[in-house]
Amino acid sequence: MNTLWPKLVKLLPSTQRPVRYINHEWDCTYKPEAPYRFCMVYPDTYELGQPNQAIRILCNVVNKIEGMAAERAYLPAPEFCDVLRAEGLPLFSLESCASLGEFDAVGITLSHELAATNVLETLDLAGITLHSAKRTEDEPLIIGGGPCTFNPEPYAPFFDLFVIGEAEGIIGEVLEIHRQSKAEGKSRLEVLKTLAGVAGCYVPALYSECDQQVAEAIGLWIKPLFPEVPEIIEKQIWEGFAASSAWEPCIVPYAEVIHDRLNIEVLRGCTRGCRFCQAGMVSRPVRERSAKNIVDSAVCGLAKTGYDEVSLTSLSTTDHSQIESMLKDLNQACDGKGIRISIPSQRIDAFGVDMAKLVAGQKKGGLTFAPEAGTQRLRDVINKNVNEEDLFASIEAAFSAGWRSCKLYFMIGLPTETDEDIEGIASLVQRAFEIGKNAVKPALRGAVKINVSCALFIPKPQTPFQWDGQIMAEEALRRVSLLRSCIKTRAIAVHWHDPATSLIEALLARGGRECASLIEEAWKRGARFDAWTEHFNAEAWEAASVALSLDMQERAQQSFEIGYPLAWNHISAGVSLDYLQEERLRATKAEATPDCSLEACTDCGVCSSLHTAMDMREVRRG
Repeated sequence: MNTLWPKLVKLLPSTQRPVRYINHEWDCTYKPEAPYRFCMVYPDTYELGQPNQAIRILCNVVNKIEGMAAERAYLPAPEFCDVLRAEGLPLFSLESCASLGEFDAVGITLSHELAATNVLETLDLAGITLHSAKRTEDEPLIIGGGPCTFNPEPYAPFFDLFVIGEAEGIIGEVLEIHRQSKAEGKSRLEVLKTLAGVAGCYVPALYSECDQQVAEAIGLWIKPLFPEVPEIIEKQIWEGFAASSAWEPCIVPYAEVIHDRLNIEVLRGCTRGCRFCQAGMVSRPVRERSAKNIVDSAVCGLAKTGYDEVSLTSLSTTDHSQIESMLKDLNQACDGKGIRISIPSQRIDAFGVDMAKLVAGQKKGGLTFAPEAGTQRLRDVINKNVNEEDLFASIEAAFSAGWRSCKLYFMIGLPTETDEDIEGIASLVQRAFEIGKNAVKPALRGAVKINVSCALFIPKPQTPFQWDGQIMAEEALRRVSLLRSCIKTRAIAVHWHDPATSLIEALLARGGRECASLIEEAWKRGARFDAWTEHFNAEAWEAASVALSLDMQERAQQSFEIGYPLAWNHISAGVSLDYLQEERLRATKAEATPDCSLEACTDCGVCSSLHTAMDMREVRRG
């Protein structure tokens, strides 16, 4: 037994939720005999990290490799982090209760910018040197992955290696190279140089920052230090996705976690082309699993896990070419078993409501639609290819079918937004409410409710709006106040995101390596768990910015000329820079770009790697 466990078990009764820290969940894998050990870390609590698909997928991939073991670790809740430090105990894995520092390699998923300080909390609590350049030969290889790696520069000093894109196709190769290199006695630098030659791998230590004059001349802020190191790191696409089984063996936790259900990934990618959406740009091309694969996998997964709910996940599930037949077959397979089927992403049209009917049965909770903007002009700017008629038809169909509430998502601070667009949100919501109310019987109209959720626009890398800045926090609150003053109906509730946290997100989303010092300074001053409202420490970030003479507001709101080289230009998500520039110019003119899976190819530069846009149109049209 690991020597940590006897010490840890004595502390568990004093924790808020001891179940977060114990092993032996249903269907977990433990390979103590494996000589090479890898640990996947989600830098937040068990409840948030356990359902994460990246953790599940990569652990499964590695555990299938002979001689390799993959374990999991999650960041303890804040009070238990303090207890571990006070007791001199390191962050540990679940399966073997081993210190993270004992593993050969540690993978950390970067799912959102507000996890930045938690990365440092993870490394420090594990006893691993924060900076890659100062790590000893005996310390683990620290690998980063996830959405934030499409601009890895704010995290660059803390990681040995980033895997850009879909890692399941190359993680085995990366770890095998590391295993062989260690066996041959190669130095850490030699290992990193070898790994830099693997497609999709970015080793920050082998690159340096350029000054502004050079960056503008070559179009890159980051350049290789060695001729054999690639200048541009290309996103990896796992070509086996469509043919692979949608049943991915998963652990059934003892604790209640978010998304506590069977999740079946039905497709990857999105061709709708929303100009603000990083996920839609970086996940291209679209790849679908077959309806039979999905239904068979769902039935198998439900039987193996005992869940009573299955969620068909993707960026836009109702865009699957076989969604209707798939849902009918799944309903038939689950009939009489008390199984609930959910589709988390909802189309704004009558078809989307029809699909919601297929899965709702008698349980009609709330539906969610995302118009994103209050006027057609602004929806054309952001390329949200829906109109008011689509939304109103959806609302009428939904409330006529038995729904009594819905949520509408909007963004505040989109490029070119004016007060007229804010007032347009209020007008749109008010009309939607009236339509919903008129669609139900008079006696039931008092139950009709609409929740309005307003997020502050955050410009993201690898999107057409990557050159745009974020509006000031004071201006964001003014626009929210304007919206609230325009809504007079009590049955319409308006919720909005905290501009203080959105500021940090925007800053880190488009920052360079200089932001690493800000992250570290904020963490040293107490910032951690920044995504948690009750733990967000604005004072720590402000003090860090003052100490480093870095104006966070100025950086976050800074706009650049279209085509100006950005901190992440050496990272390619497959969508061409020319396409992003053209889309930003079309946004300026409020010109919409059609969905390439339904009309002509928009020449984004991605599809040729797996299939043509025409191939996808043929699939969609059956």
